[in-house]
Amino acid sequence: MMKILLTGPRGLLGRDCFEVFHRGHEVLAVGRGELDITDPAQVEAAVDRFQPQAIVNCAGFTQVDLCETERDQAVYGNVHGPRNLAQSAARHGALLVHISSDYVFDGKKPPPAPYLEDDPPKPLSWYGHTKLEGERAILDTGARHIIVRSSWMYGRHGPNFLKKILQLALSPQVPELNVVADQFGSPTWSYRLALQLARLLDAGGQGIYHASGEGYCTWFDLARAFLARLGVDKPLKTCPSCAYPTPAARPQNSILENRRLKAAGLNLMRPWQEDLEEFVAAFGEDLLREARAATG
Repeated sequence: MMKILLTGPRGLLGRDCFEVFHRGHEVLAVGRGELDITDPAQVEAAVDRFQPQAIVNCAGFTQVDLCETERDQAVYGNVHGPRNLAQSAARHGALLVHISSDYVFDGKKPPPAPYLEDDPPKPLSWYGHTKLEGERAILDTGARHIIVRSSWMYGRHGPNFLKKILQLALSPQVPELNVVADQFGSPTWSYRLALQLARLLDAGGQGIYHASGEGYCTWFDLARAFLARLGVDKPLKTCPSCAYPTPAARPQNSILENRRLKAAGLNLMRPWQEDLEEFVAAFGEDLLREARAATG
């Protein structure tokens, strides 16, 4: 059994991590109300008090477009916070597990060529920039670390692409859905990623890993597959990214290859279609009920 300090436990990934980790470990889950990771004194006090063997950081500033205007806030959440956790981890001999992003890459590789762990990062957005600087801040501390880059995450908890698509599909005010078909990525179920993080912890992994759903698709492919599995009939049309301009630039290619996980015999990630099917089987009725309530 390991003592784990979990930050960001109320978010999309954090809630699944708590569910997975607490089965075999002692977990102290601390939200922002209990611990502000951007405050180094608070971080050091919490780590000194709990003495964890591992710190799992699921906290961060993840609103990609808002990062473009709230730049200082993004730096505090995505750079200073991870640095504070890493410094305390180094002082107390703990392992830091930190979640990074496909947005550290520029997406210029022609699909379906995937990004590998040692490909040179070149973020397009301020969010991607802060996630990359967060990785570098951790490395600079010398702390033992596992940095996991993932992509296109969805899950039962928190806002995500699938929930938004479902609400639009059920809205009588939306006659048809236009979905971007020129961005490619690897959809990742947050619960599967939590299982993968637990596997890395138990196996003593270290360094930078990619962990995303196996295979790839476009946002249009994902929306169509999701709605079909739910039995929701809604006209879908493809559209280019330029039809939906956003403050933050998105990588056109977010496909990640889980090369290091596979080389170490630790890969638990599955084809994205299989995870999507299991996700809908487990939570489809709840998702439908919530989406209908939200659309009135």
